[in-house]
Amino acid sequence: MYPYVYHPSIWHPRSMRAYTLGEWGSSGEDPTLIQDIAKAISGQYNAISCYEKLARLAPTEEERRQIMEIRQDEINHYREFCQIYIRLTGKQPQITAEPCPDDYQEGLEFALKDEQKTVDFYLDIADKTRDPSIKKAFTRAAHDEQNHAVWFLYFWTKHGRCRCKQT
Repeated sequence: MYPYVYHPSIWHPRSMRAYTLGEWGSSGEDPTLIQDIAKAISGQYNAISCYEKLARLAPTEEERRQIMEIRQDEINHYREFCQIYIRLTGKQPQITAEPCPDDYQEGLEFALKDEQKTVDFYLDIADKTRDPSIKKAFTRAAHDEQNHAVWFLYFWTKHGRCRCKQT
């Protein structure tokens, strides 16, 4: 149907409107920005899949609920970033799938590190663009990612996985 990984719970093609603007860069944006947005879309897709797995592995209902709330934020970011990408390129984004750890605590550490890296990446995207709506979307997503990192850090330390040096 689409030339990328289709997941019905996060992609609603009828709600999407493609604005064909021609080849790369004809949107007035730097092509590296468009490549970064494509990378962000893949990252969101992978986070959605990984957090679904983490929620199933979570030892408490509280953690399951919070991880599913984080996952819903990621779904919202994915949809918004796809709309931006399609508006800029007139093309569907390509997804690069990545693995997620099978162990809950390893998954929490993986998610924590990924969310932290993503904050800086999204702020860089916001700084690169001239489009205020893209700037707003990525700045807001960066704030959400920071909040997600705090939750994952809380769960990770709660389960005794912090290897912090005691003084």
